[in-house]
Amino acid sequence: MRLCSPLIFCLMAGVASAFVISPNHMWTKLILTHHWPSTFCSMEPCHPTISYWTLHGLWPDKGIECNSTWHFNSSEIEDLRPDMEKSWPDLIKPASSGFWKYEWQKHGTCAAKAESLNSQHKYFSKALELYHKLDLDSILKKFDITPSEKYYKFSQIEAAIENFYSVKPKIQCVHPSKNADVQLLGQIEICFDTDFALQDCEKEKDRVKALIPLGQRHRPIIPNLLPQHSPVDRLNTCDYIFQWC
Repeated sequence: MRLCSPLIFCLMAGVASAFVISPNHMWTKLILTHHWPSTFCSMEPCHPTISYWTLHGLWPDKGIECNSTWHFNSSEIEDLRPDMEKSWPDLIKPASSGFWKYEWQKHGTCAAKAESLNSQHKYFSKALELYHKLDLDSILKKFDITPSEKYYKFSQIEAAIENFYSVKPKIQCVHPSKNADVQLLGQIEICFDTDFALQDCEKEKDRVKALIPLGQRHRPIIPNLLPQHSPVDRLNTCDYIFQWC
């Protein structure tokens, strides 16, 4: 799964064990990751009819699978299901519960070190809350960045988000084909601190300054679905972005 184009309960034993987290897993930043379905579906067989930014996940910046005994239980988030089916769908499979299970086990069990995220219901509902508050679709439209055959520079997309939210996002794009002179916008990350206040995702020194080749895999451009941007500006590598991260 890779993306990039211009243009989301109280098992007492589980809760208790969630706080037994290695110091190496004590995160300080949460990454709310959105992906653009049409770009995703240009690379994987899936559901390309969704035309809005969907949730990929809410990821702590440290820790993976912090509690293997804290199993996903869909009944704990049953009241969230209608919103999750729309905002946090599995783009590959008809049923999304497997995707949610993966995200919980890999990231949710680490996010649970925070009291505000220490249950499955808290974790998924907070991700949905942040997703809706950010409303990435509306913000990009506000700056006239919409899916079309129009070309956008990387800096235009970055500036739109930075101007509205006052923080720097992480934007990830991919070449639709080996020799393409444009990339497709696929994934946008917006970051929060432990109190859910917005913060920069990347420091200037951490940003990629040059185009990083993505290998030999050829991918067709999907016309009329995604805006495209010139690679004149800084571009970020998109290797492995389409895998469940």
